Amino acid sequence: MESSKPADELVKLNPTSDYAPGMEDTLILTMKGIAAGMQNTGESVLCSQDFSSFVSVLLDATLVVALSRRFLAEFVFYVCHESFVGIIFTGKPAFAVAVAAVGVILGWPFSILAFLPITIYSLARRFKQTFLAGAITSLVLLVLSVLVDYYYYKRWTSSVFNLIVYNVLGGGESHLYGIEGPLFYLRNGFNNFNFCFILGLLFLAFLPIARRKYAPDLLIVVSPLYIWLGLMSLQPHKEERFLYPIYPLVCVAASAVIESFPDLFRDKYNPHDNSWPVVIAKFVRPLVLGLILSASHARTFSLINGYGAPLEAYKILEHYDDVGTGSTLCVGSEWHRFPSSFFVPEYISEVRWIDDGFRGLLPLPFNSTLGGTAAAPPYFNNKNKASTEQFIRDIEACTFLVELQLNRPYPSRGSDLSTWEPIAALPYLDREFSPSMYRSFFIPYLWQEKNVFGMYKLFKRVSK
Repeated sequence: MESSKPADELVKLNPTSDYAPGMEDTLILTMKGIAAGMQNTGESVLCSQDFSSFVSVLLDATLVVALSRRFLAEFVFYVCHESFVGIIFTGKPAFAVAVAAVGVILGWPFSILAFLPITIYSLARRFKQTFLAGAITSLVLLVLSVLVDYYYYKRWTSSVFNLIVYNVLGGGESHLYGIEGPLFYLRNGFNNFNFCFILGLLFLAFLPIARRKYAPDLLIVVSPLYIWLGLMSLQPHKEERFLYPIYPLVCVAASAVIESFPDLFRDKYNPHDNSWPVVIAKFVRPLVLGLILSASHARTFSLINGYGAPLEAYKILEHYDDVGTGSTLCVGSEWHRFPSSFFVPEYISEVRWIDDGFRGLLPLPFNSTLGGTAAAPPYFNNKNKASTEQFIRDIEACTFLVELQLNRPYPSRGSDLSTWEPIAALPYLDREFSPSMYRSFFIPYLWQEKNVFGMYKLFKRVSK
């Protein structure tokens, strides 16, 4: 294993980076979600509404960074939240269904599963008003969507309909991008929400108590959590972003459970019971919240310092524009950690992939000569299979090289120092050889000691 000393000499990891990977997964989805989900129709839960609003607004700045990475999933996240507010806090089912239609059509069509219970419940309450609101909103948005599709694709089609048909009736071989076991989302949920996720899943166990205050509204709102989690767990190909639509529900469910702690000991015939078990349970609530927030901070620190190297490495490119325009940045097995072209300076004309054995389809440079957005380039296919055109044929054309060097028995292109000069080297947490508990959460004095690190490197071709 290489020493981390070169990283200190070349580029220091910036722990305060605004672009830390996964930062939104903890800060937004845990703290903001809990704060937003703390309020109910009667009283503020665990803390004042002012504090909840303050935390929510404070963390909205971080959402801007998240939106730059996963717009559609984060958009549905927001729409879900607004739709649930329409049911619980404002009592406007028509508004909830209209907002849900926006999320389904403009965001992610499959999020309809998350909105289905609310839609049925809203129709049962006010059928005519809710039906008209949902139908008109859906019709207007679908027409606009088709018109936009025609403008870009030069033919009458519906991207919303095509997306559903392609994924439901079969099409791409998504397993090429990796498959996970049925417990993937449960493990991932605990990593991002820690004890909040466990409490959220325990909502059904607390339902006999919680429904005294919330029934039936809260059960209708929280039910998609279990529906979505179950259906997504059955799919072989899994990604964390697939759970974004139900992340607000985790926070709402957990908040209801925490707020119901005193009701476990309260006399059901005496709502003003203040016996000592009830008083102790009230004091336990802020302690549990503090534990959740502390674990969230530990998760955030581990993500930023353990996995922040790729974004920091790409930012170094802006300091090497002296190589001239027309440069080529080459990426091999690290294609899945390429952040976006936002981090690539203008003097680099292309980002190209090196064939390191991956057999899935990867993006290619946009070619306007083929007909623009209306064209279907021949090197793309509907099976997600790799195209020979996506890989660079002559590695000698690479000006820069991105490579992750781990303690593995395979050759490294960057090890040829006569060809490549390292211009950035940053520590990157080696997931395979690091214990899950220590790599997932920062534990003082043990995080650095127990985890194993490789080096994430950016190379520049040596001038000859």
